[in-house]
Amino acid sequence: MELTTPTENAPKTLEDLKNLLHNDIKVKVAGIDVDGVLRGKFMSKDKFLSAASSDGFGFCSVIFGWDIHDAVYSRELLISNKANGYRDIIASIDLSTYRRIPWENNVPFFLVSFLDPDTKKPLVVDPRGILRITTERAAAQGLSCMAGVEYEYFNFKESPTSLADKKFSDLKPLTPGMHGYSLLRTQLNNEYFHGIFDQGLKFGIEIEGHHTETGPGVLETALAYTKALRVADNAILFKFLAKSLGMKHGVVPSFMAKPWGNLPGCSGHIHVSLRDKTGKNIFAVSESELSTGRAGAANDDTKFLSQEGEHFLAGVLGGIADVMPMLVPTINGYKRLVGGEAFWAPNAVTYGYDSRAASIRIISPPSVPPAATRLEIRVPGADMNPYFALSAIFLLGLRGMEKKLKITTPPMGQLTMEDKKNGKIAMLPVSLESATTRMMRPESIAREQGMFGDIFVEHFGGTREHEVKLWNEAVTNWEVERYIELA
Repeated sequence: MELTTPTENAPKTLEDLKNLLHNDIKVKVAGIDVDGVLRGKFMSKDKFLSAASSDGFGFCSVIFGWDIHDAVYSRELLISNKANGYRDIIASIDLSTYRRIPWENNVPFFLVSFLDPDTKKPLVVDPRGILRITTERAAAQGLSCMAGVEYEYFNFKESPTSLADKKFSDLKPLTPGMHGYSLLRTQLNNEYFHGIFDQGLKFGIEIEGHHTETGPGVLETALAYTKALRVADNAILFKFLAKSLGMKHGVVPSFMAKPWGNLPGCSGHIHVSLRDKTGKNIFAVSESELSTGRAGAANDDTKFLSQEGEHFLAGVLGGIADVMPMLVPTINGYKRLVGGEAFWAPNAVTYGYDSRAASIRIISPPSVPPAATRLEIRVPGADMNPYFALSAIFLLGLRGMEKKLKITTPPMGQLTMEDKKNGKIAMLPVSLESATTRMMRPESIAREQGMFGDIFVEHFGGTREHEVKLWNEAVTNWEVERYIELA
């Protein structure tokens, strides 16, 4: 059972690879750090082929020892530190990720996964590594993890230089006004708008939907449903695509979750399901259950979801609060969730049939065919790391299936706003600090064997503690404006 969907023309042998690169002189490679930043370089063809014929090549482990702005973490973490000299780890080339970058003269491109230099096993803190481990666990049960990703993102008429010159304030949106699903607004930046779709296809990123979203200069793009590791690759490379094309058109796309307090934030919704070895969606009910729904369902909202799907949903509901940093990894991401009812951003442990007000939306018959049955996880923002978010969802769901967990709370349609105040609804953590503290508790579900485990939690938790420390030390414009004169 293949863990991922290879790209078109991906080489299967070293000979295939040599033939693909026959007319090339260099290759671009990249891996992903914990913040979802692509870290890579050009390699000569000879050096690349030599690495591809072995375990890989040495890559400085500091990418797991510093933050999104290349500052070393506040405390020493396991993978990369002074004690081990920020030693090399092994970058293993994944031939199934072969692409050519159309806006860079079709230079060949490959993603890498990082291995421990001693054991040659995947690093659990490597985003591609933990998602591979997750999909392997599913495959051991004869299951394939399937997913789709939707991104919302603001676009600004700016450049990296103008952002710095303006000190990241008074930014000019690509278009004014609130224009969701507008055919007219895209005419103002047609080349950029169409380029994302067209160049994405050439780059091996299939797009299902691409349109304006409500908000000044906001776009939404839905990436095609496929195997989880492939869709995570597509998601991370979609940001690279949008930002690269943006540079050519004087546009800065931003995947920050909440750029403005008085406008909707940017989501990173994730759709998931599981398929068996025959390709059947195991979340789907049988033909005989389509008329009245499944007997024994927890409630009417889940009656067109299979028993396995209901266990999966129960697993996600039961553990989502313990893995929040994997879904919402930034300080800013929680600003999208706080008071999120105003903008359909979920901040509680809720679910419901076709409910965009819930954290988990059940998509099933009668609104879709049984084969399209899936869960939409609406908690992550566009700033998520898709590998970690997908791993969290599938690990929780598989845990729910293994333990045959049951849904113990009513669906969204049976709840009221008062239920959030009286404790009937479990709330999600409201800050990265509280989310990280919860994830790192000794009894956290995230630490369990079969989930992320202690090594991952300690390392990733340490990176989030660093982020919190920097935030707590920062003095913001809001504080200055509020207190400098009157305090």
